Amino acid sequence: MKPVRGKTPKKTPRKPKSAPKDPVEVYCRLRPLEEGQPERCCSPISSTTLKIWAPESSQVYKSGNYKEQEYTFKYVFDESTSQKALFDHVALPLTDDLLHGKNGLLFTYGITGSGKTHTMTGVPTDGGILPRCLDVVFNSIHELQARKYVFKPDKANMFDVQCEADAMLERQQKDIAAPTIPKTPTTPRRPRGDEFQYGSRVADHTKICNLDEDNVYSVFVSYVEIYNNYVYDLLEETEYDGVRPRPPQSKIMREDGDRNMYVSGGSEVEVKSTEEAFEVLWRGQKRRRVAHTVLNTESSRSHSVFNIRLVQAPLDPVGEEVLMDTEAICISQLSLVDLAGSERTNRTNNAGDRLREAGNINSSLMALRNCIETLRENQITGSNKIVPYRDSKLTHLFKNYFDGEGKVRMTVCVNPAAADYEESVHVMKFAELTQEVQVTRPTEVHFDLGFTPGRRRANQMYKEAIKKAEEEGTDVNLAALPLPLQYSLGPPFPILEMRDAADASVLRPLVQFLVDRENRRNSLLRDLTHKQTQFRNDLIVVENDRNSLRQRVDFLEAELDAALKRTDRLERQVRESQKHLSDLEKANINAEADRAHLQYELADKNMKISQEQMRNDRLKMKCRSKIDLERDKMSKEMIKTVRNTEAEMQSKMWEREQKLRAVREILDSERATPRRPAGGKAALAASSARAAVAAKHAAKIQPAKSEPRLNFVGARVRDFNSRTPRAGGSKPRSNSPPPKGSAPVANTRHRRSRSVGAGVWLDHQPAGNIAMGTVMQPKMRKKKSVNHLELKDTKTSSKYVLTHQEQRSDGGIETKLVKGDCIPTAGGGTAVVFNDVEVLNQVSPGSRKRSADERIDRPINGVDGEWTDVETRCAVGIEGHHGKLSGKRTRI
Repeated sequence: MKPVRGKTPKKTPRKPKSAPKDPVEVYCRLRPLEEGQPERCCSPISSTTLKIWAPESSQVYKSGNYKEQEYTFKYVFDESTSQKALFDHVALPLTDDLLHGKNGLLFTYGITGSGKTHTMTGVPTDGGILPRCLDVVFNSIHELQARKYVFKPDKANMFDVQCEADAMLERQQKDIAAPTIPKTPTTPRRPRGDEFQYGSRVADHTKICNLDEDNVYSVFVSYVEIYNNYVYDLLEETEYDGVRPRPPQSKIMREDGDRNMYVSGGSEVEVKSTEEAFEVLWRGQKRRRVAHTVLNTESSRSHSVFNIRLVQAPLDPVGEEVLMDTEAICISQLSLVDLAGSERTNRTNNAGDRLREAGNINSSLMALRNCIETLRENQITGSNKIVPYRDSKLTHLFKNYFDGEGKVRMTVCVNPAAADYEESVHVMKFAELTQEVQVTRPTEVHFDLGFTPGRRRANQMYKEAIKKAEEEGTDVNLAALPLPLQYSLGPPFPILEMRDAADASVLRPLVQFLVDRENRRNSLLRDLTHKQTQFRNDLIVVENDRNSLRQRVDFLEAELDAALKRTDRLERQVRESQKHLSDLEKANINAEADRAHLQYELADKNMKISQEQMRNDRLKMKCRSKIDLERDKMSKEMIKTVRNTEAEMQSKMWEREQKLRAVREILDSERATPRRPAGGKAALAASSARAAVAAKHAAKIQPAKSEPRLNFVGARVRDFNSRTPRAGGSKPRSNSPPPKGSAPVANTRHRRSRSVGAGVWLDHQPAGNIAMGTVMQPKMRKKKSVNHLELKDTKTSSKYVLTHQEQRSDGGIETKLVKGDCIPTAGGGTAVVFNDVEVLNQVSPGSRKRSADERIDRPINGVDGEWTDVETRCAVGIEGHHGKLSGKRTRI
């Protein structure tokens, strides 16, 4: 069945000015003086009046102000007043209003250390207002409660109602199933919750009896605190994160459909007994912010608000289930507020967080005072000033109560110690001001739906009769079923339609009806007399029991007082021990902080030493690598120099040998010829002269530096040998080979890119390569780039290329592309056969001259030698023989 939403009874838009109003009821309670404080500043002179005077140690008394002041309250409770008496006067009427559908607000007000929290919560053996309110509520509705989850909060300050079947299904899902979200751990501190352990708690047995038995009730509790003007939910369960625990999230306040203020997203827990309510209260108390100050060992640093919401709805006509009617649900609320005490910095000596907390507490209390003053002024003068509820979260949350949505009561807690005189005077003035504020009297909610009263009990009796008949195995006689007690004098009067005064057909039945009615009346009177007698006898027995119990209570109270004194003595000892322990903990914390600081400094120094050592190691490695590079460079240059020198010496030796051999052959040929040349001595002289000139020119002529292969002496010798036959008829001697030069500059691997039209390329680029940003980039149409080579990558590729970078001797970067083919192997793997290497270099544009390294490393036109200009090399290249700068040809 779809759940039906229930609504809070709509409040009237504006109540007329003639509606009855009641003043805010203010009560005063004095806490007992502590030991060592004989001087006091106030004392009650009657049950409604408190007298306060300036003590001799105060600044007011020293300035000459000896005036005594009297303040009137609704009731003044002295130091000997018990928690039970305070509850009966102050909170019990509000609890009664709660059960009858009325709202109520009760808050404790006073300076820090005046007993506000004790008045609100109390101790296990003597509970305060809050635990006694819970006791009275559950004592009164014990047998009238609805089953769990019949009423459900809808997170909008309203409630949904669902049938018993849906409620039972939800109970199985939430209560039987194990929770999946871990609970948020509480802040570890001294267990203040011993005050709320209900194992040894003395319960309050007060019960309110005038409730409507044909209604069902459910209790929902919520617990919030206002800390630094932010609202926090003390019952919120969040997912716990052990690594990064999340701080509590603040809540916002909203208005519901009836303009009632509520905490949006706050937790509302349904409780079915006092024990469950105390478990919820204890869970919230562990998360409440409490701190140690000079004036109070456990000072509340926030305003706590404990809300008790009672949801009631009538039963259906059968008396079995709750009525599924949206207009028949009533929601009443009792808010119990424990205000944080006002503080003065010159007395508490607060600093840091405590000082900021005290400032926010005083600001919120001042905002409450401003709202009270504005309300009082509007009611006295008839003005219409805007009440500044929004100046504080505290006043904004409870503005509906001051607008007439419930009864408001305040308990002023006063410490009669002389040291608190000045703060107490301000509290008295605020209390006197608050009593002058009028609040509209709330009205009780009645459910007049035309149902038969007593239907719940009739239904129970009917079920018991059915069950008894089934157990006995007899038939159920519906006519004999017990019915609820009804006082009736019989059926209604018969029809009195008479046409004649002597009409016997009408008079006889009327006379018989009146006789029967008189007999029934006498029978009821006799039964009433019997019951009255029985009631008196029972009342006497109860009175005797009451007297005996009173004596027993007096005896137990005497024993309790002795036990309390012993407990107080032990508690003082415990507080002293805890104070000493806190001092030791502070000293330990300081020592740990010093140790941590020294460890941090040591770690910092070690880190600096390691960084310096790493820097030295890097510098050493850099210098070593530079030395190795320079050493390799010098060795290469020396090797090249030695090779060039050896080649030059060998060339010179070969040329000298050729020259000597040519001269020797010329001389030998001339000696071997017996005949004289034609012309006689002149011809011989000319021939000798020519030979001498040839030898002279052969000795003088050197090969060109740019073309060392052109040896003119060798050419002349070869020409001479070809013309002159050898002696003895031998064949002419073959020409000797010229000296070998370097290979011409040519790229033997120049071809079209092998990636064109090929398969898939596996581009292996190890991590750490530097992007060169060149215009010319390797182009591979189908490629797969990887940083780490794996076997599966080689199986899907037919080509492989490895990009390798290394540093040149001049500081530049040389990039090599090592290419190969991916060939599958017999073992199922892949073999890479490298077949090509492409070298990519970048050279910055410079001067026309080349460096020494380039002159050594790169031969010019295949000859290792000195660099020549363009004109010289072009002259040789074009003419085909040695030439000079002047352009003249040399002949021999």
